[in-house]
Amino acid sequence: MDRRRLLLACASLVAACRTNAGAQVPSANERRVALTMDDPNLQDTPRYTAEERNRLILEQLAARRVQVMLFVCGKRIDSPQGAALLRAFDGAGHLLANHSYSHQNYNDPSSTRAALALDMAQCEALIAPYPGFRRRFRFPFLKEGETLQKRDAAREVLRERGYANGHVSIDASDWAYDQKLCQRLQAAPAMDLSAFRTAYLKHMLERAHYYDRLATTLTGRSIAHALLLHHNLLNALFLGDLMDALERDGFRIIAPEQAYSDPVFAIQPAALPAGESLIWALAHGDARLRAGLRYPGEDDTYEAEALQRL
Repeated sequence: MDRRRLLLACASLVAACRTNAGAQVPSANERRVALTMDDPNLQDTPRYTAEERNRLILEQLAARRVQVMLFVCGKRIDSPQGAALLRAFDGAGHLLANHSYSHQNYNDPSSTRAALALDMAQCEALIAPYPGFRRRFRFPFLKEGETLQKRDAAREVLRERGYANGHVSIDASDWAYDQKLCQRLQAAPAMDLSAFRTAYLKHMLERAHYYDRLATTLTGRSIAHALLLHHNLLNALFLGDLMDALERDGFRIIAPEQAYSDPVFAIQPAALPAGESLIWALAHGDARLRAGLRYPGEDDTYEAEALQRL
């Protein structure tokens, strides 16, 4: 473990501990969340180049001594510039995990077990050399198989390759807000961003509350959550604000591996189609909760009214 990664790990442990040993175990009501981030990419956006956007994200994480797990889609960083982006994240002490090479939706009927295994291997070849590489795989679009046979085949591929599922417990649609933000900035580059900041933070806190309530109903406690974010302009602008808002709201930000050590992440849901937030999938198997679920768990269509106001 290099010095930067060690410092981040120590910061997470300090945040997790109190002055007496007994307080190191979180109470049933303590809310905890780790940040995970999908799809680092090399596209320039309004206001910032890819390099500037990456730097801004890393600066906001460093200022708060927060570690993220970056789920890498290989095709988006398969270049010298992409390798530089990964070196910057790895060098800052963050973790790199597998999000496939092609980002193909596994629920597509054309997707096969063999294609999934190859996709994982291609991405792994790009990220395995880094010290921060971890053997976690996040399914593109959080889709893990539309049939029992495909779901079980995917789980077999993960076992064969030594991967754990990079589950999300708190799902959200930051990507939809980011798309709308980029469209607006292209039309009005000097626009005031305060409305986007307010709407984004409101959306993220609402989804955090929803999945935390659902998890508490399922398990009788507040689990250690893994929050889904994306490596985009929205978070280059407002990631620090989001971390501050979560903490003001009572969520303690923890390291990703600390969150994934929660026993809930070892459960394999029976839901079909498989995927979505882990909490959504577990709730689907509970007769008390199934009727109240929407499918998919998150989508831009649910945010249409809020996005239209922006």
